[in-house]
Amino acid sequence: VKTTDQYPLRVFCIGFTKRRMDQTKRTCYAQSGQIRQIRKKMNDIIRREISSCDLKESVLKFIPEVIGKEIEKVCAGIYPLQNVYIRKVKILKRPKFDVTKLMEVHGDYSGEDAGAKVDRPKDLIEKVEKRDEVVGA
Repeated sequence: VKTTDQYPLRVFCIGFTKRRMDQTKRTCYAQSGQIRQIRKKMNDIIRREISSCDLKESVLKFIPEVIGKEIEKVCAGIYPLQNVYIRKVKILKRPKFDVTKLMEVHGDYSGEDAGAKVDRPKDLIEKVEKRDEVVGA
């Protein structure tokens, strides 16, 4: 997937099938056709979310696990999933070096906040909670 600032990323996503409420068996396996559908939905969601923003914004989406929660909700109709996460993201290639863009991104850096805890964006968390309320109702 390519971000708007031309960083090609390889995104690794993982999800587990969920047992049904009245299920007695310990295991729950999705059929191969369902797995293909789930993978297709995962790819569509990841492409849509990441290709519409730059690298910095996509990292802000990875931290509160917004993409994983959305995949869980969309794929619930195919097969119920749990613990869907973006496991790993690799930057495949560096775009051509641009000094102005670098200064734009890192211009306000000061050494004081190095290693400080990152706050999760409240607006993204609220969006996810609102979606959960609609689906759960």
